[in-house]
Amino acid sequence: MKSRMVWKLAARFAAVLLLFTTVLGGVYAAAFRQHTVAVNRETMEAQAVSIAQTLASFQEGVSGRGRGGRGGYGAYLRFVNALATAEVWIVDTDRTLLAPGRERAGQDSLLPARAESIIDRVLSGEQTWGEEFSSLLDAPALTVGAPIRTPSGIAGAVLLHSPVSGIDEAVSWALSMLCAGATAALLLAGAAAVWLAMRFTAPLEQMRTTALRLAEGDYTAKTAVNQRDEIGQLARTIDLLAERLEAAGRQRAALDQMKQDFTTNVSHELRTPVAVLRGSLEVLQDGTIHDPEEVTAYYGQMLAESRHLERLVNDLLDLSRLQDAQFRLETEEVNLCGVVRDAARAIRQPAREKDVAVRSSCPDRECLVAGDYGRIRQMLLILLDNAVKFSPPGGTVDFSLAREGTGFLLRVENSGREIPPEDLPHIFDRFWKARGGENPSGTGLGLAIARQIAGRHGAEISADSGAGKTCFSVRFSEKA
Repeated sequence: MKSRMVWKLAARFAAVLLLFTTVLGGVYAAAFRQHTVAVNRETMEAQAVSIAQTLASFQEGVSGRGRGGRGGYGAYLRFVNALATAEVWIVDTDRTLLAPGRERAGQDSLLPARAESIIDRVLSGEQTWGEEFSSLLDAPALTVGAPIRTPSGIAGAVLLHSPVSGIDEAVSWALSMLCAGATAALLLAGAAAVWLAMRFTAPLEQMRTTALRLAEGDYTAKTAVNQRDEIGQLARTIDLLAERLEAAGRQRAALDQMKQDFTTNVSHELRTPVAVLRGSLEVLQDGTIHDPEEVTAYYGQMLAESRHLERLVNDLLDLSRLQDAQFRLETEEVNLCGVVRDAARAIRQPAREKDVAVRSSCPDRECLVAGDYGRIRQMLLILLDNAVKFSPPGGTVDFSLAREGTGFLLRVENSGREIPPEDLPHIFDRFWKARGGENPSGTGLGLAIARQIAGRHGAEISADSGAGKTCFSVRFSEKA
């Protein structure tokens, strides 16, 4: 690919240079010829006018065609032909050609038919020129004419005819030099074109190599092209694509690991209740237990495990919905004070059963946010339920809502055993459970669900534990 593009660029560059040279040569040849003709014409016109004025002065003393007059007239014509740079023809009003030294009457045939138009214009008093005589000498020629003006009128015409020598030779020489220069320039430009083409295609080859590595799954590949032009922009786009593919690869690997961990955790969580249910059913089916109290205990254990399974399935469904970007919350204007009071009322009975005091506080003014009332209430109940479970009998749970800057801060704080610092980064992970017996019926999904609900509302949830207390904080932004 590189070689083909290099030679294509070089060939096209050469074609453009040849076309430029051809056009420039044609324009130069035409301009040179026109300039040479103009210079010669101005010189010949000046000579023709001078000769015509001199002949007009002779004509004043000449009447008819007497020898005395012709002698002086002819001597002047011979003198003019000897000194003039062009052939001098004198034509009288009868279209008779007068040659120096002798009579040319009756030899009008020496004038070509094309001369008649110039002679007519000159005898009418016009000073004119033309190239009508070019074929006489088989070369580019110029003819100028000037009238011989006497007091009695136009007495004749002076025609100067001369080949414009050297035009073709000069043009040919200039064109040959131009061709030689163009050939040298073509060689140098060809070498420069190949060099430029190679520099042009080098980054393309680098980008091609990088694209192939990306296609093979090597997302660490980079083009290493640093140019401030369109090629550089394309290279940066490929590098950006590589970075995003690499990030996507990491995310995919993390997602695969998460799926594997999820399957492992679900299997682990389901194994125990399923094993208990199966064992209890087998015992009851075999009839090995006859004591009504033992049978009732087995039924109670099976009911508790089935409720645990139901809670686990419901939590998994909630977490799956909240993690789905297509799942839409029922967003409306929500007063956080109302949600706090509602959640505090709902948690008081479980707290009373464990002898835990729940104290709640809210601002006097409404605290409005945009969100789903039911989901916010679910998140608060998860935090309050955990706070009650991990508080010792006689402990307290402080549940407060306060304004903080342009938003609101909701805090759930309980007394009791602290969360170890090494566990704090993992408490919002799925299926994470605290070590100890305070929450034997928990599924390990509550805080993961709470984090998803907070995230779907643009809120930030965090936890802090120390000095015999654990505090969960949720920061909401005020409704615009």
